[in-house]
Amino acid sequence: MRLIYSFFIILMICIGGLQAQTDTTDHTKDIGWPRQVEKDGATLVYYQPQVDEWDDYKVLKARVAFSLTPADGKQVMGVTSIRSHTLVDKENRTAFLQDIIVEGVRFPSVDPADSEKLQKVFEEIMPNGGESFSVDRIMADLQQGKVQAKPVAVKNDPPVIFYSDQDAILLSIDGDPVYAPIEKTNMEYIVNTNWDVFHEKKKNEYYLLADSAWLSATELKGPWTQVKSLPREMKKLPTGENFDDVKKMVPPLGSVAAPKVFYSTSPAELILFQGQPRYTEITGTKLLYASNTDNDVFVDETKSDFYVLFSGRWFSSKSLEGPWVYSGNDLPTDFSNIPEDSPKASVLVSVPGTIQASDAVMLAQIPTTAIVNKAEVEAKVKVDYDGNPEFRPIAGTSLFYASNTQQKVIKVGKEYYLCYQAVWFESAEPKGPWKTADSVPSEIYSIPPSSPMYNVTYVTVSNPTDTTVQSNTTGGYYGMFVMGMTVGATIAYGTGYYYPPYLFWGPYPYPIYRPWPMTYGVGAVYNPWTGGFAVGRSVYGPYGAAHTAGWYNPATGRYGRSASVQGWYGGRTSASTYNPWTGTYAHTNQGHSPYAQWGNSVATRGNQWVQTGHVTTARGTAAGFRTSGGNQGVIAHGANGTVVHTDNGVFAGHDGNIYRRNENGNWSQYNRGNWNSMNNNGRSLWNPSQQHVQSGLERSQFSRQRGQFQTQRFNSFQRMGGGGIRRF
Repeated sequence: MRLIYSFFIILMICIGGLQAQTDTTDHTKDIGWPRQVEKDGATLVYYQPQVDEWDDYKVLKARVAFSLTPADGKQVMGVTSIRSHTLVDKENRTAFLQDIIVEGVRFPSVDPADSEKLQKVFEEIMPNGGESFSVDRIMADLQQGKVQAKPVAVKNDPPVIFYSDQDAILLSIDGDPVYAPIEKTNMEYIVNTNWDVFHEKKKNEYYLLADSAWLSATELKGPWTQVKSLPREMKKLPTGENFDDVKKMVPPLGSVAAPKVFYSTSPAELILFQGQPRYTEITGTKLLYASNTDNDVFVDETKSDFYVLFSGRWFSSKSLEGPWVYSGNDLPTDFSNIPEDSPKASVLVSVPGTIQASDAVMLAQIPTTAIVNKAEVEAKVKVDYDGNPEFRPIAGTSLFYASNTQQKVIKVGKEYYLCYQAVWFESAEPKGPWKTADSVPSEIYSIPPSSPMYNVTYVTVSNPTDTTVQSNTTGGYYGMFVMGMTVGATIAYGTGYYYPPYLFWGPYPYPIYRPWPMTYGVGAVYNPWTGGFAVGRSVYGPYGAAHTAGWYNPATGRYGRSASVQGWYGGRTSASTYNPWTGTYAHTNQGHSPYAQWGNSVATRGNQWVQTGHVTTARGTAAGFRTSGGNQGVIAHGANGTVVHTDNGVFAGHDGNIYRRNENGNWSQYNRGNWNSMNNNGRSLWNPSQQHVQSGLERSQFSRQRGQFQTQRFNSFQRMGGGGIRRF
């Protein structure tokens, strides 16, 4: 019925990340730079592209330095500007360049006649698609420019924040308790809570299983006291995954310590210390961090203020007991000075103005893309309503949403649109039949964050054909939103709005409970390698959150219980799991994302297109890769091209010239077949008009090093399995 409390998966495990990857077979990875390709005796070595723009995270513009050796000719250096559409496989953090267009080629110090001949050779040999490019390398370049961000008007009111320096749990109930009877007993259990709570109706006594300790109370708000015996009917719990773990604790174990219980029916968080708070200095700052808690708690020594991070939002107080106020716009500047090797470096992603925050903002806006087989998804989609379809208005629009289904159904005029597992459908009737939508009414994208339908505005469609449509999804669909601040953007989990659950009294002696996503009380933690939030801490119970604990099965008219970790990409589960962001539940022990749940034959993602030869470019099909024009690609080792194991320190300057940086940090410029140093015995040879070129090259060098470092770190993360178990 639940996960053992001390083991919670919080690192998101992406589909395919569990499989071993090798350099010789994996066509979905950036194999490194520079790269070499040959054709008809000519050899082209091209260096890592220097990204200038990534328009809407779909069209990439870059400068590329290269060396070209024609057949029976001398090596010459050149620089080109390229433009390419990108297809992103976010799970492998790889972008694929499609339809690469060469917008200009320059060969410094080569006369025009020879330059024209060399350009023809270059255009014949330069790959025109299928190039794999690490997203981390791209992001590192874009850090030097302007990061595109579309801030959301999220709500930042603080939740109820409890504090304890002794063993404690947070008992959350999503609104009023929803009871489900246990057959052939006088017992019932509460569906919409994060712990196992049972109610003995005759005596009006509540029983709470907190880890391995049983507590009882006459009211849910307490006080709770430990008990050594339980009602006899607890032995009659049905067999099955819903109650198996509970039955192991009946009768109660011997001497087991019972935790303190904090109770809330509204969004809440718990700061839990192991004993009296202990603090450790953060080198180079006036900050202290709490070392005996799993919460991110800090003290600003200059003001003696406390700071805590929940769901990507900062709150401050003069006391751990509160009251707490939102403080994301006026964090002490020392937060941005936390060293990257600090035990608390993970919070940098939530500090405005840091590179880590900028990376997270970009990742949240890069689309995950799938080509959807229309006929197959239409055969699988189904919407169940509790009774007849009911619709409620969406504030600020002329739209209505279906309130008595777990699916996201929106009424637009006389038509109905359904966003199901990140694919849009349309119908003339609220119950279908559903057809895949080739377009979505623009008004849907004006739905405000105050609506529980808001996350569907992060799913778009494009490139429809008679048989397929392209579906594009960004982080907001999974509850990850860009939060604008006065000093920069960061990522927040959830909109901050509380959406009251929907209850329906149908043919059964208990109501049907339909929850919406929550921002707090889920233990949301950002994972930079998956680019999303994972949730789940032991103090929040075996089900992670009140709104994901119980799910209603319309086929049986009964409730199930989840043992899950939910997050941006969907979740991990050991039983049937409900995800309130996507409105789906699934029975699986695998990680799942909306597109993965359709199946590979129904929704094909970017990495699979490349592996199976389905990336089509202007000159042919790229995946592995040989085009009809005779070009060989370089997305894998071997006959199809290879990475060159040489220095990647050659750059294309903004002035159209080519530069190289040596290990001492000195620059040389390529001219007439030679490399001429820009430094003479410590004296700079850069003229005043070249200062912007030099500074741009230094930034490019820094970006290239950082991109390489981040790419290697992500590859290490994947080799370790792409996830892990964290103890709380």
